[in-house]
Amino acid sequence: MSDAAPLLKVSGLTTSFRSSGVWRSVVNDLSFDLALHETLAIVGESGSGKSVTALSLMGLVPSVNGRVEGQALLDGRDLLALPEAELRRVRGNEIAMIFQEPMTSLNPVMTVGAQIAEALRYHRRLSRAAARIEALRLLDVVRIADAQRRLDDYPHRFSGGMRQRVMIAMALACHPKLLIADEPTTALDVTVQAEILELMKELQRERGMALLFITHDMGVVAEIADRVLVMWRGNEVEDGPVSEIFERPRANYTRSLIGAVPKLGSLHGEAGPRRFAVIDPHDGRALADREPLARRPEGEPLLDVQGLTTRYPISSGVLGRVTAHVHAVENVSFALRRGETLALVGESGCGKSTAGRSILRLVEPTGGTIRFDGRDITGLPSAALKAIRPKMQMIFQDPYASLDPRQTIGKAIAEPMLVHGLVSKAEARERAAGALAKVGLEPAMASRLPHEFSGGQRQRIAIARVLALGPSLIVADEAVSALDVSVKAQILNLLLDLQAELGLAYLFISHDMAVVERFSHRIAVMYMGEIVEIGPRETIMGNPQHPYTRRLLRAVPIADPRQRRERGRLRGLELPSPIRPRGYIAPPRSWRTVEDGHLVQETA
Repeated sequence: MSDAAPLLKVSGLTTSFRSSGVWRSVVNDLSFDLALHETLAIVGESGSGKSVTALSLMGLVPSVNGRVEGQALLDGRDLLALPEAELRRVRGNEIAMIFQEPMTSLNPVMTVGAQIAEALRYHRRLSRAAARIEALRLLDVVRIADAQRRLDDYPHRFSGGMRQRVMIAMALACHPKLLIADEPTTALDVTVQAEILELMKELQRERGMALLFITHDMGVVAEIADRVLVMWRGNEVEDGPVSEIFERPRANYTRSLIGAVPKLGSLHGEAGPRRFAVIDPHDGRALADREPLARRPEGEPLLDVQGLTTRYPISSGVLGRVTAHVHAVENVSFALRRGETLALVGESGCGKSTAGRSILRLVEPTGGTIRFDGRDITGLPSAALKAIRPKMQMIFQDPYASLDPRQTIGKAIAEPMLVHGLVSKAEARERAAGALAKVGLEPAMASRLPHEFSGGQRQRIAIARVLALGPSLIVADEAVSALDVSVKAQILNLLLDLQAELGLAYLFISHDMAVVERFSHRIAVMYMGEIVEIGPRETIMGNPQHPYTRRLLRAVPIADPRQRRERGRLRGLELPSPIRPRGYIAPPRSWRTVEDGHLVQETA
């Protein structure tokens, strides 16, 4: 750190919340400094207090049940002692924040240009016309293509990565000295994450800002941080330069966080999946993973997909005629055996989630055939399909959104069994209790509501609901992408154990190549609705052939600051539009066999 006075000096920060009349601290006596041009990463799992630290500095802790003590000097002014009116002028002008989920931070009924201009008019007193010109310039700064046209688009028309760029543009609008980024890349695709990290580093160099970066991902920390502060249960565990933290961590918890990050290439020579390292919640130590699991099973396919195609019509004109189609999934073919995991990987918009939903007939495919357990289910009427659905189930990315907030989890688990007429009400309650026990939750929890559980527990509930129906195929759609590294490891280990015990087949939809390597038997890489490479996990990871596969692997952050890389070469590669005119016929594709079971689509 520079010898000059720090831009931000935090001393004795303590934040408490009142619950049932009792004050409980969630950040305890935290102190740190941050200089201009410097990036400090605050690291820890959910519940460690890192996000509350950011909210405390921004003055966003609700006074009705929250209390912030200590001192936070920004250029000599104590943020914690400022009146609300003055703090509002500081927020946006001198200190800005990027939140984890941009869609909940952006106003869905205002264009992105209007939202950026609103901040400019409030803080910099620009006219409406000048604010619009500056908003356009900011969209160019964060490298949103065709910014002139996108300025008047609404947030839902942007991808996750582009919405996060809009949030960065809003945060930069008033040239803040300090930028706080709270988990800004957690749920983003690995390539989009790489682009966002490189963008933030470049903007920091250009503007000389200080960056407070909050995350639980040690790979991201190694890519972006100058210094690291590790938190656990509201307390500082250790802090220091990023190289020192990674090379000579003093605390068990820090070593566990680093060790829990899946590393590409760590399974070289192993054909089967391997369980993930888990952090002990009591002492912060990493629990060693056990022996590798079984190799890829043989036998007849449980699921056989041939030529699967799903297109969405686009209507235009006064008469609403179909003029184009979104080619979401195009001529996808693969087979999946009992007890096997096939990972379907790719960026947002590549069609992997649509493929999973089409296979389960949650979305009606346009063409192709789907055979499940030897039966063609492609054109089955709804009554016949209902009888098969218990055997084909899906775990969604956001368990809270897929659970009824007014329904106890016992009823949520029992309801599908009753709908399908599998058991009586009494038997449904018993099976629900058994399903909760199978996923490591207490059966007595059945009377609780979803909001009373953590994110990892809610995902276990979603798995329990699926297991209660006795499926043989589970489609897991980004089921762990937004979870902390330790909670993610627990859920993935649970799925691996259930597969070994029950012989479940998984279609594992993900963008995280490091997780996929450890979890799957085979990998299929999707790009623009098509599978461009498919094969055994060890050959795809060890000998990737398609340029897009190599790009995905190159974008994975490495938990080693000595291997920090510039990401500029990944920029500007947004997926092309999947919209095609009516009557468009996809060109024929040719395939090359790399080795047994490893196929790659030939590029033009």
